[in-house]
Amino acid sequence: MSTPRLSDRMTRHQPLVLGLFRVVWGLLFTTEGAATVFGLLGRRASPVGDWPFWYAGVIELVCGALVLLGIATRSAAFLSSGIMAFAYFTEHQPDGLFPLQNDGLAPALFCWGFLLLFFFGPGALSLAGLVRRPGTEPGAARPVPGRAS
Repeated sequence: MSTPRLSDRMTRHQPLVLGLFRVVWGLLFTTEGAATVFGLLGRRASPVGDWPFWYAGVIELVCGALVLLGIATRSAAFLSSGIMAFAYFTEHQPDGLFPLQNDGLAPALFCWGFLLLFFFGPGALSLAGLVRRPGTEPGAARPVPGRAS
């Protein structure tokens, strides 16, 4: 009898760990947006309509909540990754190339974390996974309407 390899055991838990990552990442992003839009957690609220900060805060709030709940995760992650890349290159990169030089560590990490979620999907624990049609596997191909199988 052979012992399961460590990598096999870890692979089995990937959907759960990815789902937990998504929940924490979405919560962190949602709090960033809430702090910008509503002035929470010791941050002053950005004035309504102030470009680009107020709009970025609204996107952070909405997309962060979608990612947190696991609804339209890939779309919300793609938009979030893009807005963080925009923030990094317009607000931080002019002050230096590296995130430690220009205080852009958070946007850089958010950008790459959301890009990961865009490619890997929501993982386990998503609301979208709860409302999946019975008999379909997560990530399984769906039949195309009007096409014979």
